Amino acid sequence: MPKKGNRKRLKFRVGDVCSESVTVADYANADPAVVKTGRVKKAVVNAVEKEVKLLCGLEASQGAVQEVLSSAISVTADSLESSDDLDQEEDGENKRKAARKKKNKRRKESIDGGEYPVDIWLVLSSYIRPEDVCRFSLICRNAWTVTCTAAFWSRLYRRHYHMDVDLPCRLQPDSIDRMCCLRARVIRSLFHLYEPFRLRVSKIPALPESTPTTLLNSKCLLFWVRKVSGTRPEAMWEFNFKFLKQVPGKHCSATSLHMPRQYEEVHTNPDSGCYLLQVTTLNFIFTPVVMGMTLTLFTINVSTDMRHHRVRLVFQDSPLQRGRKRGDQGGTQVVLDPVHSVKLMDWWHPQYPSSPYI
Repeated sequence: MPKKGNRKRLKFRVGDVCSESVTVADYANADPAVVKTGRVKKAVVNAVEKEVKLLCGLEASQGAVQEVLSSAISVTADSLESSDDLDQEEDGENKRKAARKKKNKRRKESIDGGEYPVDIWLVLSSYIRPEDVCRFSLICRNAWTVTCTAAFWSRLYRRHYHMDVDLPCRLQPDSIDRMCCLRARVIRSLFHLYEPFRLRVSKIPALPESTPTTLLNSKCLLFWVRKVSGTRPEAMWEFNFKFLKQVPGKHCSATSLHMPRQYEEVHTNPDSGCYLLQVTTLNFIFTPVVMGMTLTLFTINVSTDMRHHRVRLVFQDSPLQRGRKRGDQGGTQVVLDPVHSVKLMDWWHPQYPSSPYI
């Protein structure tokens, strides 16, 4: 019986037939796919006829040749009939596999090609956590569109709002009704209301180790000094530098992200990409005006009294070019000594002074 997957197609040429090339086994194991009707090819008939003439010496006796040929053909036909039954079973199995594969393909296309309306994603967004908003928006375009709507951010705020939490006036429920900067206000509110975000802020060090690298080539947007009261009899002074991190070739505006125009007001955030460097000194120190300049050097050393810190900032008119050394020489220097504390805050930090528009 022919084994599945081990059958070979036989090719006969009349000129290449010899006594060892045509055997009964070749016909018994012949591929039924070659001759579907059970008929033997003409090339095979000619090869068998020539072989019989050479073996039996019956070139003059045509009747004997026909007799031998008919017996060979009958053996071949019997083998083909038995092989046809097996071939029919294999064809049935192949058809079932093909139908199953086609059905799975249609099912996969229906899953991949299906697109749920925005209303479905809006309902699902009511059950996601604040830390999963980014993952949710990356599912598909409709999910991202939902995270751009004012309804999404309003529901997120009301879901985590508690009257027991002391919120600033700009983050009270009355301010949520305003469309402008709604997303920024809700994110800042969550760092007061949502416990995982509150714990995250408490674990952030006052001055991360990456601060000098983070503020390098940042533009000083605003600078102010204010007098604060502390544990000392004398008042301390707080120097605030508001920096904007400049990333060449990248813009974080809503227009560059192709956001729907009706939601641009919701995502407006004047403090996006901003940091606040807050340096508290024990006394007032005169500092030059550095607004509009770029920070090219930031160092923190030990003060001369060995009990406090010394902060040195160097500002240039233009950003530091890649591959060049830091601008220690020239530019405008700001030296604060002695320093009581140094803090670096992102725009969403609870102690970050927000813009008057938010």
